[in-house]
Parts: sequence; C-alpha cells; structure tokens
Amino acid sequence: MRDRNPAVYAAALALVGLMLGPVVYIILGGFRTNSQITTDPAGLPSPWELGNYTSVLTSDTFWRQVGNSTIAAAATTLGVVTLGVMASYVLARYRFRGRGAMYALFAAGLMFPVTVAITPLYLLVKNLGLVNTLPGVILPQIAFGLPTTIIILVPFLRAIPREIEEAAAIDRCGRLGFFWRMVLPLSVPGLITTGILAFVGSWNSYLLPLFILNDQDTFTLPLGVQAFSSQYSVDTARVLAFTSLSMIPALLFFSLFERRIVGGLTGAVKG
Repeated sequence: MRDRNPAVYAAALALVGLMLGPVVYIILGGFRTNSQITTDPAGLPSPWELGNYTSVLTSDTFWRQVGNSTIAAAATTLGVVTLGVMASYVLARYRFRGRGAMYALFAAGLMFPVTVAITPLYLLVKNLGLVNTLPGVILPQIAFGLPTTIIILVPFLRAIPREIEEAAAIDRCGRLGFFWRMVLPLSVPGLITTGILAFVGSWNSYLLPLFILNDQDTFTLPLGVQAFSSQYSVDTARVLAFTSLSMIPALLFFSLFERRIVGGLTGAVKG
C-alpha cells in the first residue's frame, strides 16, 4: 500500500473545518448570552445558557413554520419522486420519436435555476391565484426538481436487463405490472437519493418562498429566520438559537442518509 501524503489529510481537515466552523459557531452561539458574544465573540459558552433555545422551542411561530416547511418539503419530495420515476421509466424503457430530444430538454433544465425564471414564475403563480399559499411554492419546486431526478433515475432504469422484462412478459405480466413489481424495487437506491435531494432542497429553499409567501402564518423556516432576525436584531444569541434549530433537521436528515445518496449517485453513473 502506498504511503498517504500528510498534506492531503491536512488540506482535507482544513476544508472540513472551514465548512463546519460556521455551523458549530451558530449552534454554540445559541448557548451564550449577548454579553458573552460581545466581549468574546470566539469563546465558548460560560456558563451555558439554555434560555435562548427554550424560548424558541416554546414559540408557536417556530412550530408553525416547521409545519409549513415539513408540508412543503414532503409534498415536493412526493411529487418529484412520483412524476420523476414515471417520466424516467418512459424515457429509459420505451422507444419513440423525440425521446432523445425530450431527455435533452430535461437535461437543459439543469442550466436554468429558479433565479432566472423567478419573475415570470411569480406572474404565473399570481394568475393561478396561488400567491401566499404553500401550493404556490410546492408546484414550482416540483417542476425545478424533475430535471435532476430524471437525470439520476434514467440510468438506473436503463440498467435493468431486458431479459427480466421478457421473462415477466412470458409470465403474463404487463408493462404496468412490470413497473410496479420489478422496476420500483430495483430502483429504490435512486428513488431514495432523489427524494433526499428534493427534501433538503425544499427545506433550504429561500428565494422562491420569498417571492410567493408574504404572511408569517405561511412562512417556511428560511423566511422565518429572516423575519426573526429582523424582529430580534439586538438579541444576537436568540437569533443564533433560532437559526441553529432551523437548520438542524436538514443536517440530521442529510447525515443519516448520506450513504444512500452516494450509493444512488454511484449507481446512476454506472448505469
């Protein structure tokens, strides 16, 4: 086995420290008082102050925004995975004129972030009467999540051997039966990967809810953090506690399913 270069490990540790440093600072900052942050911004809590977190956790506004974010993320994930796997199945397993152009169209969707289309998207949502509603956020998020989902799932579905489909046809299993009984179970790693990416992307979404939602009763957590920091701008410790509680669910969700994500993307590349 070749010797490992210590410089590589040092660079990796430095990079990890740069990424985790702000997160650790925000979480620890919530356990401090404003005077501690002012006198020693980089210090540790001494003593540890739990009141910042308890005041946020006992707030009805925080839990209402958690519920809004959960509904938006869950509905977006369900829509992206359901529509994505059906479209990917057609593109991967059926031969028809324009299939390549349709796949290229979905691939081109990766080059157009929501920032580019935010103004016409807002006008469309407004004409549909969905401004200041969660469906006005969920539907565009599903649309913008489909390109990534299809790019990941199509290689999974193409990699399923034709012999399995032929054997299923011999056993009088139709295309829909093959889809439900064989395709979905075999593509579980890809479905999990795309579901996690859709959930985390929706949970952290800020720009689209900023344009669509204008009432604190419908705010998601990213907007709630902004509103809270504006309302309690002089209470830095409490703002840090609110921010850390808002990002912890996404961090835990992503950390628990990290291997699933890597496995799904690896399978997509192999396919």
